[in-house]
Amino acid sequence: MLLPGIPDKTYYKIGEVARYTAVKTSVLRFWETEFPFLSPEKSSTGQRLYTKQDIDLVQQIKQMLYQDKYTIEGVRQKLSPRSSSPSSVAEPACPDTAQALLRHVRQELLAIRAVL
Repeated sequence: MLLPGIPDKTYYKIGEVARYTAVKTSVLRFWETEFPFLSPEKSSTGQRLYTKQDIDLVQQIKQMLYQDKYTIEGVRQKLSPRSSSPSSVAEPACPDTAQALLRHVRQELLAIRAVL
């Protein structure tokens, strides 16, 4: 669920996400390297394009790290698509673009490979 005051649009730039979630842009970029499931699309110019689901995921990660005191590895395990609880899987319910669909399929394939 998005925070109140966030405009309803398809994509948000990294500066907007930082402002809405009170997380520095450098932290967002670091989290992308630590959490494979946080993977915003990139425009043809390389600009990060976050979706509403990505913003929700950033809020979840922030809550777990800063308030619930999870470690990075703990957050990774809890929110990973391989997690046994379907409610903790952070993936789009309805992918907006072909890239989002491919990312979703890739995550599912990685989860299947991990089980095998």
